[in-house]
Amino acid sequence: MDYKDLANLIFPDAKDISYYEEKYPERNLKEGAIVTRIAPSPTGFVHIGGLYQGLIAKKLAEQTDGVFFIRIEDTDQKREVENGTNEIITSLNNFGFEPDEGMVSETEGKGNYGPYKQSLRKDIYQAYAKYLIAQGKAYPCFCSPEEIEQIRAKQESAKIRPGYYGVWAKCRNNTVEEMAEKIKNGDSYIIRFKSPGREDRKIKHHDIIKGNVDFPENDQDIVIIKADGLPTYHFAHCVDDHLMRTTHVIRGDEWLSSVPLHLQLFYEMGFKAPKYAHIAPIMKNDNGNKRKLSKRKDPEAAVSYYEEEGIPVEAVKEYLLNIANSTFENWRRANPDKPIEEFELQLNKMSVSGALFDMVKLLDVGKTVISRMTAEEVYKQASNWAKKYDSELVKLLEDKEYGLKVLGIERGNKKPRKDIAKWSDVKENISYMYDEEFYKDTQEYPYQVINDKEEIKKILNLYLEKYYDDKNDKQTWFDNIKELAGELGYAKEVKEFKANPEKYKAHVGDVSTVLRVALTKRTNTPDMYEIMQILGKDRIAKRFETAMNK
Repeated sequence: MDYKDLANLIFPDAKDISYYEEKYPERNLKEGAIVTRIAPSPTGFVHIGGLYQGLIAKKLAEQTDGVFFIRIEDTDQKREVENGTNEIITSLNNFGFEPDEGMVSETEGKGNYGPYKQSLRKDIYQAYAKYLIAQGKAYPCFCSPEEIEQIRAKQESAKIRPGYYGVWAKCRNNTVEEMAEKIKNGDSYIIRFKSPGREDRKIKHHDIIKGNVDFPENDQDIVIIKADGLPTYHFAHCVDDHLMRTTHVIRGDEWLSSVPLHLQLFYEMGFKAPKYAHIAPIMKNDNGNKRKLSKRKDPEAAVSYYEEEGIPVEAVKEYLLNIANSTFENWRRANPDKPIEEFELQLNKMSVSGALFDMVKLLDVGKTVISRMTAEEVYKQASNWAKKYDSELVKLLEDKEYGLKVLGIERGNKKPRKDIAKWSDVKENISYMYDEEFYKDTQEYPYQVINDKEEIKKILNLYLEKYYDDKNDKQTWFDNIKELAGELGYAKEVKEFKANPEKYKAHVGDVSTVLRVALTKRTNTPDMYEIMQILGKDRIAKRFETAMNK
């Protein structure tokens, strides 16, 4: 009996690998086209780090006219959560991660290189495991979990490197006949890769981000097919990336130490290995110490957090590109109106150490992104968010025509308003434009320099009686406020007041603040002229009267 007979005994129904090599041929793409993927496991929420890797992978594929696909790695079925694949697809779709190929729902995929879910590729893995066994490069291991634990305990007590290798690989040197007999007797087993490596030899590897690195060779006889017939991650990724013709694997740098094993698997299988790019994790400043963003501690680690908060998709992507390439910020400054698709990402410009996550910076990006939108876009996105998360905002935005006027204040100018960083800010930033919200607000009017009641009444009354005219253009409107200020003993210009403060009660800016506060109960709002144009004389008069009565 030889290894081919043993392979047939273990996997009698597995096809010859030539069937799959023919079924999944080399892709017909232009030279330099990158084929890459995002390969999440359906074991919980999508981490922002996964989105970050996916953004880079998708960008590289797009800018080289390549292919970006989504593969679901669900071989660890004990950890799988219900509807996990749909959760992943939905989260990625929310961020515009429409793949060229891959899973599009829990059960459906698109593309010619599927299935794109590892649990549906069992026959493929078994064919390639059979191929390795037939070559004497893999073998059945009959060690029970208890025996494996005993080996580990002995290694630990002797302070020896743990693992199944060398003299510790008990089943490695069984004869073919011994293996066959155990299988025929019904003994349970798994399939291990027979590593040709030696730990005292080094391999040199060039990582696209990390540069040149060297490692000891892999000498571990790792499990490639588990007792349930499904592969381990290491074996599955090797077979899948070969058959799906992946050219670049973009993944977190926690996988860097697996490179010797992965390259060895590719080589022993006779495959060309993809290029690897190991990305540093996104870090967080925790009381002066850097640590990875944690699923348990940090709400912003979950991709769902950004949707719930209403941080625009474009803002998150811009921020992640900013982390990815230090050149992005200058590019954006030089091209404020260009879509991010036009920015060329370069892997060799990525940071080798982890970038710090900065929520303040992200929200600043959010303000800039929203400031570039039209009122129609803001209305649409804010309404869509509100339908899921804020019924009060839905009610405010019922009157679309009025909502567009409110959201259109100071929009489309050279310096548009930047008061909204996320959709959950919208209600707070526009509520004073709605009478039902304005009048139920019981807070004090936050008058500043001018806070004498009689003086405030004089300003408000005189403005309505003499200086308000809704037909005035903006310049005339402001000139009228200056005239009002002068009539009541305030400096018409701030510089006049600064030159002779003892000559005036205060200045025109302080008078404007009185009008703004009486109108909105706020000291800081977008353009007051536009606010007045929308409110109209009757509503302004009523608000001034309410302010005077208070």
